[in-house]
Amino acid sequence: MATPAAKPYGGVPGFNIDWDDAQTPTVKPARVTRTNDTVVLRGVSVPLNGDVGQAFISDCARNRERIFSDAQLQEKYDIDPSDWNDIIKNKPLRLAINSECERRMLNGDGAREAAAKQFVKAPEVLGGILEDQGANPRHRIEAAKELRATARSGDEKTGADTDRVIITINLGNDEKLVVDSGPLPPKRIKETVDGDADPW
Repeated sequence: MATPAAKPYGGVPGFNIDWDDAQTPTVKPARVTRTNDTVVLRGVSVPLNGDVGQAFISDCARNRERIFSDAQLQEKYDIDPSDWNDIIKNKPLRLAINSECERRMLNGDGAREAAAKQFVKAPEVLGGILEDQGANPRHRIEAAKELRATARSGDEKTGADTDRVIITINLGNDEKLVVDSGPLPPKRIKETVDGDADPW
């Protein structure tokens, strides 16, 4: 017994959802995205989007920029050699490190930290010039000045220049109310993390 022919769709072209077996389109399976990509640190699986995972990604970016060595990174996070091989092959981690390196390059963090690492060598070089008896006396004096400036870099502000708030209220008849806050603590610059900018 023959099956009755299906009535053709007479609506808007492209919106027919009643396919027969011969017309069934091949649909590619949707890509499964893992929301909790992890890395093993100190024997514990840590999500990359957590605080420890983000700190690890930042340190890995420093490692790629040659600010941290492999040995320093392994020691800081107590990474076993077997786990290190898994970390190297972790694709979500590599993508996160690429993104962090790009962010550090664009906001200048990488350059600042690399410059600070190089600057640590400056006193030793200047000390060598200062102690070199055969060096030009002018160069030795300049090295001494630079070393003094580096050694006293925190003394740039005198006690009189410390930040403070003084409020003066004139009450009339030569009477004044003065409120002095005293020296304020030094200002701390908070680094903005992408999650901190989200008001929710």
